[in-house]
Formats: sequence, structure tokens, C-alpha cells
Amino acid sequence: MTGIAMNNSLRQLDLNLLVTLDALLTEHSVTRAAERLHFAQPTVSLQLARLREFFGDPLLLPGPRGMKPTARADALREPLRLAMAALQQAVAPSSPFDPAQSSQTWRVAAFDYSEYTVLLPALAGLRQAAPATRLAVIQTVPAQVAKKAEQGDIDLAFLIGEEAPPDLHRRLLFAERYVLAGRAGHPRLKRRPTLAQFCKLEHAIASPDGGGFHGVTDTALAELGVTRRVALSVPHFLFLGAVLANTDLVAMVPSRLVEGNAALQIVEPPVDVPGFDMLMLWHERVHRDPAHRWLREHMAQSISQHR
Repeated sequence: MTGIAMNNSLRQLDLNLLVTLDALLTEHSVTRAAERLHFAQPTVSLQLARLREFFGDPLLLPGPRGMKPTARADALREPLRLAMAALQQAVAPSSPFDPAQSSQTWRVAAFDYSEYTVLLPALAGLRQAAPATRLAVIQTVPAQVAKKAEQGDIDLAFLIGEEAPPDLHRRLLFAERYVLAGRAGHPRLKRRPTLAQFCKLEHAIASPDGGGFHGVTDTALAELGVTRRVALSVPHFLFLGAVLANTDLVAMVPSRLVEGNAALQIVEPPVDVPGFDMLMLWHERVHRDPAHRWLREHMAQSISQHR
């Protein structure tokens, strides 16, 4: 397409229709797109008709689970997203973000471990610096994080490195390691156990997927040709802490989760178990947003000051 033809095409297109198209390609539903844009559904239906006429393509076709984009619509998706991001940046206010005056609501995806080790250290400072803001903590499966970030359902996510989607911006918050924990005064944890003693202990494990009895510790033990007895599998780390404090079960747990807990005895394990990286993740659509940048810096600084 020549430059003149392209300019003529743009003159014929109401740019507001591109906002509607972006919402339709995100939601795959006229109803949800209308809700997202705060428009009446007939308005969005009319705009979709105009878009179909302009592009000479149906763009979205009815399907059993919402509307299905055509090949032409799929080809438009990424260029449109980039164009919308550029336009949003161009018209965004240049004034700096003032947390003391903000009434923003942030939505973050976190799980029990990251709630305790990332959000809890940041919360007091957040309330002090930005008292009128609100924070919604949302739980979702790691596989849905990228989609929810793209759709604007979440602003930040906190995941371990191996679960992090590759197409999101990321920042390393800290590297975590595993320690062996049991109740205070546990007779088998007065000192670091030998490998044989370790394997004879009754272990508990946190299995976020539910019901799992095999973890990174078992993989490390298998490389040494030994196994341990896992007697209990629980879905949450925080419940695991209560189990350890009230029984003779032991567990390999992330060190930040149990440090300073007087109810627990902590020793180094006799097996080298790989730790993990805790990452903060966000989508390109908010990468340059002043409010979002402030929130990311606050989270990162809170973690560094907490240690």
C-alpha cells in the first residue's frame, strides 16, 4: 500500500474504532467488550459492523465459546496492540506520579509463599506512602498469568522463575534456598542429620497442585540413590508451618518462610537441593506507566530493606 493510499485509509477510519477492535480481540465477546469500554452493547455491535466494512472481513465469527477471530483479525492483533500502546504513551500525562494523592486500585497475583515474603514486607510502607490506594491480591494458576496481565486483570505477578511466562517483563527480587524445619525441641533436629537419618524422618511437603508426594528434594535424593518417606502433602506453605509446629513431621521449606519463627527448629539439610528465584512480572502495556513504575520500585525496595 502506498503512503497516499494509507493516509486516505486512515482518514476514512475513526480511530475510536481501533479501541473497540482492541477490546473485541481481547474479550472475544461483544458483551464483554462493551462492559470493558463502558459502552452500550448495541454501540459496540454497530462499531463492529463498521470495522467489518472497513477491513472487508468478518473479523469475529460466532463460536461455541464466544466469538472466534478470523485470520485477518489474528494478523491485526499484534500491530494493533503496539499501535494502541504507542498512542497511550503519546497522550499520557507527563506529570510524575504522586502516591500520596493517588486513589488507584492495584491487582496483583500472588500465592501464599509470595504473599508472606513479598507482599507482607511491602504492605506497611505502601499504606503509609499511598494511603488512599487499594491492593487486591488475586490467586490464579501460573499458566493464566500472561493472559490476565495482557487483558488488564492483574498489574503485577510474583512467581518463581521456572513458572514465569517468557513474554512478560521481569525483575529478580531474591534467590531463595531450602532448609530443614521441624517443631522447636524436635529430638531429631538437635543438629544437622546425616543423610540416612534425614531419609528416616517423616516428611511433609507443600504441593500447590494438590496431592503431590514428590518434589525437588526427592529428585535430589534420587540422584544419590536414596529416598525419603513423605507422609503428608498439603496445598499451602503457611498450613505446612502449622503442621510442623504441632507434630513431629519435618519438611524442606524456603528459608524466608520460617526465619525468626520461634515455634520451629531450623537446620541445614544433608542434601543439596536447588533453590529458586522469586520474580516480579508485568506486561508491556504498563511498563512505562508512572504509577506502575512507582509500585514496582516500592515492592523491590521493601524486599531489600526487609532482609
